[in-house]
Amino acid sequence: MSIRSQLLKGILDGCVLSVIEKEEVYGYELSQKLQQLGLKDISEGTIYPVLLRLQKSQWINGKMRPSDTGPNRKYYSLTDKGKVALESIRKEWELLSRPITNILRGDENDVNN
Repeated sequence: MSIRSQLLKGILDGCVLSVIEKEEVYGYELSQKLQQLGLKDISEGTIYPVLLRLQKSQWINGKMRPSDTGPNRKYYSLTDKGKVALESIRKEWELLSRPITNILRGDENDVNN
């Protein structure tokens, strides 16, 4: 597994929840949105296990709806538990991302930036 894949695996749940927070989406649409947002190596094969895990955690709900262009699609929406989880992920990301960026840039002494 590449370094990028390992890093992404740790934050992908938060990215998925954040996209779903904005609007209900189905799996393929979600992978397309993530790719458009710069996560080019996110495929449907990556997304569906994440969606299943988030659904089991009761962070998202999935509802089948008819599609204009083919079979029914499962649209996902955030639950109240998912909103709480997303807020927690955002707070943790803020606490971790700044110091890690400083450390990796060699700015270990600059704790305020």
